[in-house]
Amino acid sequence: MRQAAVTAVAVALCGALLGVLWWWLAPRVPLVGDVVGDNWVVYFKDSEGEQAVGVDGTFSLLALGFGAVSALVAFLVRRRGGVPLVVALAVGGLLGSLLAWRLGVWLGPSQDVVARARSAGQGVTFDAPLQLGAKGALLVWPFAALVVHLGLTGLFGPRDPDPFPPPGPYGPRSTAPKA
Repeated sequence: MRQAAVTAVAVALCGALLGVLWWWLAPRVPLVGDVVGDNWVVYFKDSEGEQAVGVDGTFSLLALGFGAVSALVAFLVRRRGGVPLVVALAVGGLLGSLLAWRLGVWLGPSQDVVARARSAGQGVTFDAPLQLGAKGALLVWPFAALVVHLGLTGLFGPRDPDPFPPPGPYGPRSTAPKA
């Protein structure tokens, strides 16, 4: 149980690196502010741009890589696996994804887009806040870790002994007494 707790904490702390990478690599979503009457309104600069989807995709692909690497490291450190290790990978991956999401949002541009539009000026392009639109992306890390760990354990893990002895060269051996 101690190894499982250490694994969960170590995997969760890797979420900080994921958050920084997401903030650094995610595409910027350009916005433009305009004054309508007495109010500021904010629009996408390119209404058909795919940058917002790219932000979610960047998070998902990074989380997929982090899940695969964390499962590989956990397998190499402890080949026997076991239920506590698998649960630790799942819990640590989910906590790491949550930490990465919140850290990336915190590092990114301010959430107050109207104030940023006012400071940028009318018609001037500025970056939208970093947002994760597809909340299901938070589950990519734990699922990737579980699938990769299952595959590694199935391919390279220790084998259970065969409960039945192999048959003799001329068929199964009979244990009945000879008459």
